[in-house]
Parts: sequence; C-alpha cells; structure tokens
Amino acid sequence: MPISSSGDSADTIWNPTRYLAFASERTRPFIDLLSRVNHPNARSIVDYGCGPGNGMPVLRHHWPAAHITGVDSSQEMLESARVSTHDDAKITYQRADIRTFIPSEPVDLAVSNAALQWLPDHRELLPVIQRNIAPGGVLAVQVPGNYAAPSHRLLYELAGRSPYAEHIDPGTLLNPTAPVIDYMLDVSGQDWTVEAWETTYQHVLQGEDPVFEWISAAAARPVLSALPPAELEQFTAEYKAALRAAYPQTRIGTILPFRRIFFIARRTG
Repeated sequence: MPISSSGDSADTIWNPTRYLAFASERTRPFIDLLSRVNHPNARSIVDYGCGPGNGMPVLRHHWPAAHITGVDSSQEMLESARVSTHDDAKITYQRADIRTFIPSEPVDLAVSNAALQWLPDHRELLPVIQRNIAPGGVLAVQVPGNYAAPSHRLLYELAGRSPYAEHIDPGTLLNPTAPVIDYMLDVSGQDWTVEAWETTYQHVLQGEDPVFEWISAAAARPVLSALPPAELEQFTAEYKAALRAAYPQTRIGTILPFRRIFFIARRTG
C-alpha cells in the first residue's frame, strides 16, 4: 500500500484509481501472504495501511465472519475503500497514523501489505504491533525488497540532479527495507514462532510506459508531487526514457521483476 499509511500529511492527495491500475499485481503478494497465515478462527483483524481496500476481499475470503478494521491516513484511499466494501457491515475503516494506532482490544490477526516500508523506523513499530496481538494471534507482513532495482535506482539518481534536487526532500524517499533475517529477528522472542520467505514476481505489464505508471502511483510519488510543473514535465520525460531502456518491451509486454519480503510471527502464549 502507499505512503498514506505512514502518517503522511493530511493535505496529501492520493489517487486510488491510479494506484489500482495494477490492482491484480499489487494484490497477488497479499494473497500469497494470507495463504500461509493458518489461523482459521481469527475473529478480529487489523489491516495496517489498507489503502483503497483492494485487500479486503482477500481477507474476507479467508475469514468470512471476522470483524476487519482498515487503518490508513489518506482520506482519498479510505473513501475508495468504503465504496468498494460498502455492503460489508463487519468491515470498518479508521483514518489514523499506523505508528500511533492502538486497537481497542488485542486482535487475532494484524496484517500489513506493502505499507510499513514508508516508515524509516518501521522495524521499531513491529514490537508495538505485536503487543496488541492476542494469545494465539498472528502478525503477517509483506514489504518490497526491490530498492536496488533499476526503477528505484534511476529515480533516486535523477531526483538528485539539478534542477530537481532543490525541490525534493530526501527524507520523503523510500529507505531500503532490511534483509529478511533481520525482520525474523525483530519479531522473534519468547512466545513467538517465526517464518519468512522472499519471492521475485515477474509482472507482465501492458500499455505505454507501464513501469512509469506503476511506480508513479507509489514509490515515485513523493518526487513527482514535489516538482513544479516545468520541472515535472522534464523529469517525467527523462525518467520515462530511462525506464524504457531499463525495461524494454517484449512480445508479451513489459516485464517488471519485483522482489518482495514476507514474514509471519505467531504468538504461542
């Protein structure tokens, strides 16, 4: 999910439609994560950084009777989520910073799909979330692990050049996520068992400049939103050209390799 989950400014505007242009590809990791949770009796679930709600049908499929709370700080994303799940009375949404959100009582399942990486200190948040998981409950997280990929490397290199750099706060750029072993150690401890894995998806994208369309709705968004119109037009043209060279179109479409990190912690006591 996007930066909105990090406690982004209330004035920040997100575009759910653009984010959902690749809804299937963005939801696939969540499906894979939840398929390994193995907690059929969960009755209360919190989705940290729920975005436009594209993961809610997946949660409902696995837990038909659970009460699900989606937490996000983007009003636009939450409005989109409410529309998409308006007929499900057991799904509610709360606009909040996930760093400070505390559920009213311990939950059976806490999930987060591609949201925590927007927080530079997200690893420090993990034990806080774990403290609000009931005995027998589960924490399930997916974060991107593709920060060395050309899509991100080109973004950072270009954003650091003149005339763009003077408009961009480096603190708004995503920080690389940690190695999978570090996350395993972060969530391990007495009364917790842990498993983790990595997957590199080979997304086949269609359309003109599809990698730019993909990244402009998420990782590149802080850069694009910070540039004045003239610089934005120039930056967009340069970035698109660089991405086309890095990800050439093939006879089946443009292939975007995307590495993701998954970890699950189960509270045994």
